[in-house]
Amino acid sequence: MGRKYFGTDGVRGRVGEAPITPDFVLRLGYAAGRVLAQQRGSGRPAVLIGKDTRVSGYMLEAALEAGFSAAGVDVLLTGPLPTPGVAYLTRALRLSAGVVISASHNPYDDNGIKFFSGDGNKLADAVEEQIETELEAPIGCVVSDQLGRARRVEDAAGRYIEFCKSSFPSSLDLHGMRLVVDCAHGAAYHTAPHVFHELGAEVFRIGAEPNGLNINLEVGASHPHSLRSAVLEHRADLGIAVDGDADRVLVIDAEGRAYNGDELLYVIVRDRLNEAPVAGVVGTLMTNLALEQAFAASGVGFARAKVGDRYVLETLHERGWLFGGESSGHLLCLDCHSTGDGTISALQVLRAIRGSGRTLAELTAELSLFPQTLINVRVARGFDWCGDERLRKARGEVEAELGDDGRVLIRPSGTEPLLRLMVEARDDGTARRLAQRLADAVTA
Repeated sequence: MGRKYFGTDGVRGRVGEAPITPDFVLRLGYAAGRVLAQQRGSGRPAVLIGKDTRVSGYMLEAALEAGFSAAGVDVLLTGPLPTPGVAYLTRALRLSAGVVISASHNPYDDNGIKFFSGDGNKLADAVEEQIETELEAPIGCVVSDQLGRARRVEDAAGRYIEFCKSSFPSSLDLHGMRLVVDCAHGAAYHTAPHVFHELGAEVFRIGAEPNGLNINLEVGASHPHSLRSAVLEHRADLGIAVDGDADRVLVIDAEGRAYNGDELLYVIVRDRLNEAPVAGVVGTLMTNLALEQAFAASGVGFARAKVGDRYVLETLHERGWLFGGESSGHLLCLDCHSTGDGTISALQVLRAIRGSGRTLAELTAELSLFPQTLINVRVARGFDWCGDERLRKARGEVEAELGDDGRVLIRPSGTEPLLRLMVEARDDGTARRLAQRLADAVTA
């Protein structure tokens, strides 16, 4: 069956509008609790609830807690904690599930609910479908002596900080490095700076003063200008930015150059190759062709998943590989964590820098990303782009001209009547010219 509420990253929307309303989230907690109770069979299930710094988190946390309690599920509350921190503690505490209240890099007036299974992975589609089925039933309540209890995990941030530090080799440290850490006024404001400082770096914080309304506001991985300015101002060696829930990362070097997820993934995998073979890497449909070609030259397999870290993770599990990610900075190092983690990903980049004694620019010198041009063309709803003869012919001509020196990606928007046309080529002029040829074929 199709899912009505769950998207690729849980349930998300504008606060106060369906489904991000107190009554729905109460029902969601109850429905999820019912499913967890059925799966457990005997004994009382327990879930961990973490959140980012949005003001709406208080309201949604209370609603979820009430729903779980009514279903007979105990609740452990962490307060603000990065999404990957919730995944880690769920696994470490042997709980039934973890829940994160966050809308990632979105503005403060959006929010969402996403779930992790007891092993720290994204909840399986089949379980989400069970929860949606339970949502159709009236909400109830177990008898009083079976109600779930709630308690706060006082040392959640400290435990997660130590976990992050454990992903960095004990033979290395960050002494002598000056780092700017941008926490996006989000969930990492009281974790990420401590991780880098305790490993020896001199840390300058920005985006670390959340007020409930400023998450991702001109700071964080989606707004690199703030980090770039701070790096240059403090004459730092590197700047590291995460997003609101700290599962993605962006890095800026001392010269102010930004490195995206493709480049950082390249650095991490090349570093691992110094120690052992790497069977393969998973990217997405948007991953730069240059990265695929670079891995092929190193004897590393490469596969593309649909856009979304959820699909990257699924493909990694299917193939038994350890490394993958997205250009946006969602990186997966499954030898360190079960999910994407902005802080841990940054540490893996620093591991490569400290271990090699080379700069980030030097480590990426052999990777020359192809220019990409993306054009969004508005189309009629239901437009059959696969069967459109003009577009089919134009695509064939473009792909013939590109040969092995580029690629074409055409995909419809999942939310708007738009067709997304992307051309990748060795030079920017060619990419722009050929992308426009495709757009002209659609609008002709």
